[in-house]
Amino acid sequence: MKVIILAGGFGTRISEESHLKPKPMIEIGGMPIMWHIMKLYSAYGYNDFVICAGYKQYVIKEYFSYYFLHKSDITYDFTTAKQDMIVHNNTAEPWKVTVVDTGLNTMTGGRVKRVRKYLDNEPFMVTYGDGVANINIQELVEFHRSKGKMMTLTGVQPEGRFGIMDFADDNSIQAFREKSKEDSGWVNGGFIVCNPAVLDYIEGDSVMLEREPMERMARIGELICYKHHGFWQCMDTLRDKERLEKLWESGKAPWKIWNE
Repeated sequence: MKVIILAGGFGTRISEESHLKPKPMIEIGGMPIMWHIMKLYSAYGYNDFVICAGYKQYVIKEYFSYYFLHKSDITYDFTTAKQDMIVHNNTAEPWKVTVVDTGLNTMTGGRVKRVRKYLDNEPFMVTYGDGVANINIQELVEFHRSKGKMMTLTGVQPEGRFGIMDFADDNSIQAFREKSKEDSGWVNGGFIVCNPAVLDYIEGDSVMLEREPMERMARIGELICYKHHGFWQCMDTLRDKERLEKLWESGKAPWKIWNE
């Protein structure tokens, strides 16, 4: 099953870095957040990726063109006529990566539609290029197959950014506390599984996957939610990036379920 990664947006809410590169290429622990997402899928045996690029798409293409250089020690020998390059400790991934320029202003649904020819008319997965989780991908896929619906999306409960107040019946404040997941509603966390028929619900570049297609499938009972109760974090802002960096540096990043 192929994995589509949506990586074409502008990332305006984290413009401190996205003016230089696509948001999925912003680094956590020295590696693009998209790499972290791919490592998660790869840990469950899903190694065939289709990346929907757009804004500064050349950065993504160049990164994968020289991927083995980023991950290896290199000796450049200028003492020979050939000026040899020797690669040491090559740590290649078992990945097949197709990078597609899906347009600068194309919406999420339109991007998925544009890569249809690479999907072989088979079920596929879709996720955003800026969110990590400790989700069990295999369990998600099995859930999708068991329910027989056209699309399964992963529901998450994001942690609140602000503390909340507990009130008595007369509105007197009884306590202050940190907002828990249980205080939040369920939102779309990405990590979506689709049957090929989903593509027929996307009419063109201007269609957002999260709007008309999902709304239509919900009305006819073809959209179901896999509830993920574990860790999930998107990287919308610099504050989000700093949190992910701290988790990675601590050696306890919840989404790192793969072995070195």
